Amino acid sequence: MNDCTIRCARAGDEPGAYQVCLKTGDYGQDGEPFYQEDPDALGRIFVGPYLAFEPELSLVLEDNEGICGYALGAFDSKAFYSRYEMEWRPKLCAQFPEPQGDTARWNRVQQVHHLYHHPDYFTPEPYEAYPSHLHIDLMKRAQGRGYGRRMLETVMNQLRERGVSGAHLGVSMANIPAFGFYQRLGFRELIRVGSGNDGCIYMGKSLH
Repeated sequence: MNDCTIRCARAGDEPGAYQVCLKTGDYGQDGEPFYQEDPDALGRIFVGPYLAFEPELSLVLEDNEGICGYALGAFDSKAFYSRYEMEWRPKLCAQFPEPQGDTARWNRVQQVHHLYHHPDYFTPEPYEAYPSHLHIDLMKRAQGRGYGRRMLETVMNQLRERGVSGAHLGVSMANIPAFGFYQRLGFRELIRVGSGNDGCIYMGKSLH
């Protein structure tokens, strides 16, 4: 089993981090079979903007096989989404047309491309209590070894030092192990949006 190194993200990490997003893109399981026609579809939403806009809150986990995880943060969620809307999303929409036809017959790639045109900027209330948000993914070979906890705690400490009151994150209702992991880290459930595999549980943690 390879030892892993936690480091700050840097230019050139995008391909490796996008691959992590792909390999965890099926509700925490390997999403590669579902995104073969566009492997970077998820990464363009859930990784790229953070590396571009919040590099100081972006950590990468690496072993001798390459990048195997990341922990990403946004200092002010509403400001982050505003910048995403102005600077990031127009390029996605220009490059990837909005899918047409019966939505029930869309594949995963079409569903994600739809999100490019209809993004989800939901933030749980009370916003002032949890203005920052976090996102973490680890490949299987890096899971269960304490790296996820260390990375999230590092990012939360950085937010705490900048005076943030608290942070939130979203976890798919289908990803039960992740829900338990966040509970053990001290996150509590704030609200559930949607249902089934499309549903999201928003969890928050005070950083006071």
